[in-house]
Amino acid sequence: MSAPRTAPRRALAAVAALPLLALALTACGYGSEAKQDDVKEAGVSTGGKKLSADTVKIGYFPNLTHATALVGIQEGIIAKELGSTAVKPSTFNAGPSEIEALNAGSIDIGFIGPSPAINGFAKSKGKSLRIIGGSASGGVKLVVNPKKIKTLDDLKGKKIATPQLGNTQDVAFLNWISEKGWKVDANSGKGDVSVVRTDNKVTPDAYRSGSIDGAWVPEPTASKLVAQGAKELLDESSLWPDKKFVITNIIVSQKFLTEHPDVVEAVLRGTVDTNAWINANPDKAKASANTALKELSGKALPAEVLDPAWKSIQFIDDPLAATLDTEAKHAVKAGLLEQTDLTGIYDLKPLNKILEAAGRPEVADAGLGVK
Repeated sequence: MSAPRTAPRRALAAVAALPLLALALTACGYGSEAKQDDVKEAGVSTGGKKLSADTVKIGYFPNLTHATALVGIQEGIIAKELGSTAVKPSTFNAGPSEIEALNAGSIDIGFIGPSPAINGFAKSKGKSLRIIGGSASGGVKLVVNPKKIKTLDDLKGKKIATPQLGNTQDVAFLNWISEKGWKVDANSGKGDVSVVRTDNKVTPDAYRSGSIDGAWVPEPTASKLVAQGAKELLDESSLWPDKKFVITNIIVSQKFLTEHPDVVEAVLRGTVDTNAWINANPDKAKASANTALKELSGKALPAEVLDPAWKSIQFIDDPLAATLDTEAKHAVKAGLLEQTDLTGIYDLKPLNKILEAAGRPEVADAGLGVK
């Protein structure tokens, strides 16, 4: 699987019939104040100026690939940019439920993977959301039982888990199988490789019981399996140009973007500041993310899981739009998605304004931006 360095204007997106996992939405608490000397500035703070909304509702997953949100809220970096506008965070276990919350107005801004963002945009005929920035790249691995699988060719005839039918990792694995020349029915998962859709929370138990032989999964699930004796066979980043592909985007409801552009810009300044702080202080950031995970789930990740998982994720502001376009094409090729026009899924003007103010280059929308 390889991604082109440029992408055409027209892209492809999800069919509305993809199944949703109706998982619980839970509220979480506010983060602490950021220490002034720890925050690497990347934009101009509101300076306490009153913004147009009293509250901004932000959704994200309790996953390391959403560490921009975990750390930005935990350390108060996002709140600092918002001044007197309060942050109301909520966590989700699956992309479809987060899109439903965005459509219902339960959240205004969300951190989410490419497949649910594409699906949400397509189902609303381009009226529900915009992608306004990037958050993370990488953090997806193929890990296997080394007693059963020693090479990539050994996957034939084996049972490999992905998180969900039609999700980002599922599409990536199906595309990889296709490029090997093997056949799998995308919907049933049956074929030369058995694709077993398994929630990330239970994948370690499934591996331990022997009901799966490996998994193509995001972090920290991949490192949890390695801690149980699995072996990393492939890092998905090796399949992409520059070893970068989008795993987490920042989205906003179009209604909120229209009514409160100043709040959206403030949140983006906070995420840019957060990513800069994460990259300048990786050990502090890793500990902060783990503290947030413990508060949300009741359990911190052990070092044997946290350390390798953290190293495999890049925290960036670029949404890597060309890779989203390619992921959509892979989904169509797998038979899970139908063609549609993704023009307008991106609005990177607020982000590029912030980057320009910081003396940094603009990021591209691969021809899929608003006109």
